[in-house]
Parts: sequence; structure tokens; C-alpha cells
Amino acid sequence: MKKIVLIPTYNEKENIASIIEAVLSFETGYHILVIDDGSPDGTADIVRGIIATTPGRVFIECRAGKLGLGTAYIHGFKWALANGYDFIIEMDADFSHDPKDLDRLIAACTQGADVAVGSRYVKGGSTENWPLDRKIYSQGGSAYTRIITGMPVKDPTAGFVCYKREVLASIQLDNIKFIGYAFQIEMKFASWRLGFKIKEVPIKFVDRKIGVSKMTKGIIKEAIIGVLKMQWLYITGKFIKQIKHQA
Repeated sequence: MKKIVLIPTYNEKENIASIIEAVLSFETGYHILVIDDGSPDGTADIVRGIIATTPGRVFIECRAGKLGLGTAYIHGFKWALANGYDFIIEMDADFSHDPKDLDRLIAACTQGADVAVGSRYVKGGSTENWPLDRKIYSQGGSAYTRIITGMPVKDPTAGFVCYKREVLASIQLDNIKFIGYAFQIEMKFASWRLGFKIKEVPIKFVDRKIGVSKMTKGIIKEAIIGVLKMQWLYITGKFIKQIKHQA
């Protein structure tokens, strides 16, 4: 059972060594792939130094510039599938997601789920250190997504997610179009519409203490419009045709 944690980075030098150390500390044997978007602060160099001391457990893929969260994860998904991983996990670099919850996501997938979502909005889930406007955007966006799409996921924008390889292998990843929070929604929507079982696992999401948030108004706008586009494509019968991988 090969497990890998995908960590996209852009200027995360304050966090990257600590988050890698935390993930590697588990005896359950996680591997890590860092996808770095040309961080000018030296994030990639820090990772390369760690790779030299942990051969076979930490890997890095460097891209030419800041190309967006969604494309970073797509890059990581393809790499993980090509290298034979059974469970592929998305996780932030800034400790917003607690590495201690990794085993709980894996457990959900070994107990019947195809996709396990670290959820802030199911019973037992919570957020910490969030300003009021961030809570409004997040909770409002989640409610909006459920109303428009009917998707039974209370935290559709969550970025702490474990996928079984079968899920990602069934999706035409090149046709995932969105790059911000809409990417997270689109991946869950595609998984759900293809018939895969999604289970939400309660987590505490702690706002980053070091570094700068990547949230922008453009990302919020993309999510609002993106949800409408996805649902319209599904209604018109185009979404599944575009998203389903043809073996």
C-alpha cells in the first residue's frame, strides 16, 4: 500500500522543512512529492537538501513559474499514478492541515470510501484563527456549491483530500480546468458524478501562522462562476464526456 502526500509550494521556506519532517515521522511510511512553482525564496533548495538525507521518500518536481494550485496538483496526480501509488493525498505546506490526520484519511479510504475529505463543516470539524470575512466566504461558498450542484459534500472547497488511485485514473485530468478553490470543487464533483463514494472526516483547520495566504478575489470569482459552469455542463450532458477517462 503505497501512500504519497502532495505538497504544492510557492515561497514556503519557513514551513517546508517542518512539514516534511512531520509527515516523515509517521511509522506508516508516507512518501512526499513537493511541486514547487519556481519559488524565489529558495524553497526548492531546502527540499533538495532534505532529499539528499532521505533517499526514496521525498521527491520534488520544479515548474518554471507560478502556474496555480490546480495545475500543481494535476502534475502531482500524474506523477503519483505513473509511480504506482495507491493513495494520493493533497495537503498544504503551512500546517493548516494537521499531519496527524493523515492516517484518519487513509483509514476512511480503506474502510469503504474512494475519496476522503478532511472537512471543517461536518460534526467535529472546526476552524481556528480565521477572520470573520474568511469564514463568511468559506461557509457561504460551501452552501452555494451544495445548492447549485446538489453534491452531498459539506466542505467542497477543502484542500486536505485523499484519493484512491482508481479515482484519479478514471478522470481525464487534462480536462480539469480550474486552478483555485474551484479546482477543489471540480475534483470532488467529477469524483461524485463518476459514482465514487466520498466520505468527510472531521478536522480542525488552523489558519497559517507563518507566510502569506494565497487567497485572492480572482480565486473567489473563479469558484462562483466555475460552479455554475460545471453544473451547466452536467445538465447538458457534456461534463461526464469531458471528464471521464477513456481507457
